[in-house]
Amino acid sequence: MSWQIPQQIEQDIIAGKAQYRSFQTGVGGQSILPVPPNAYAVVFGYDFSPAGGGFVSQTQRINNINNVILTTDSIRFFETQQISFYTGTDFYPFIHHVDIKTSATTSRVDASDPGETQTTFYQIFSEVDNTPIARQVYITSDKDITISVGLILDSDVATTGAIPVTSRTPALMTYGGSAQTPAVQTDFGPAATPLQFMQPSPKDFQDFGFGLLPNNANGQAFATPDPARGLLDPSVHLTSLGVTFRDAAAANYFLCLHYALYTKTIPEQRG
Repeated sequence: MSWQIPQQIEQDIIAGKAQYRSFQTGVGGQSILPVPPNAYAVVFGYDFSPAGGGFVSQTQRINNINNVILTTDSIRFFETQQISFYTGTDFYPFIHHVDIKTSATTSRVDASDPGETQTTFYQIFSEVDNTPIARQVYITSDKDITISVGLILDSDVATTGAIPVTSRTPALMTYGGSAQTPAVQTDFGPAATPLQFMQPSPKDFQDFGFGLLPNNANGQAFATPDPARGLLDPSVHLTSLGVTFRDAAAANYFLCLHYALYTKTIPEQRG
């Protein structure tokens, strides 16, 4: 477990100043954690069981087992999953890479003529490792907390460029002056209006000579809803594979929040 109850919150719970609560959600991508009036919640950890468990993807390849290829789209959708929290004033995105386990079997078909090449067939089996992921957070809100969960298939590296030497990107210690051309603008979301993740930062995008700053520039990498190039509701993708996949409990995600509920207004000083 990679989270624990913060010491002050634990003391408040023991003293009766706060109540420990858990909130379990899953399946559909949108949920709301209700916060009562004249109260506030402090979310300090979550356990996330990723979507995509309980089934195996099977593909076949011929004579090219050493080639590097991408996982098939149907299961690669589960390989990157995002959880985000919106409190009405603050936004907290968390992206998780989820392991895909693979195995293979081989079968050979001998050539009928001596001059022909023997054919080898490889059956590749892929499955999502949906072992729960635990994370420590500290999210405070006196309003309902909106929770969004989704799958991310693709992102689009829209701009690459060499990082110049500046006071914050010195030579030899950073990519400044290295002559490499890393991604400096990556688009997440709808093709027409994507969230555009700018690097090294939106503030210096034009100063570094990478062109005009886009309208949807952001200094954080996170996806916004879009079925093709952004955030996709897990139940929607499972439905596209078939209702038996959608209805299989093992194939759906589950998210459990751990939080303290204080039945009073937020104090000005919270540390």
